[in-house]
Amino acid sequence: MNEKEVFENINKALEEIRPYLKADGGDIKLVSFDEETVTVKFEGACVDCKINHLTLKNGVEATIKKYVPQIRKIIEQE
Repeated sequence: MNEKEVFENINKALEEIRPYLKADGGDIKLVSFDEETVTVKFEGACVDCKINHLTLKNGVEATIKKYVPQIRKIIEQE
């Protein structure tokens, strides 16, 4: 998978989970990525949400890995 395909697939993954975040007044954006790591930033209500670490692990990470299996780590930009 080339860099453009990785970028597109990460964005597909984010589009899949975005409606759930928006339903709670939040959002997420892609900050950066490399061969194994994706950095995202929560926005809106997600910033102060007490369970955003669970959303990151169970929602965001699982969905991105479904689309881009070589990604090993998803981190949140503070």
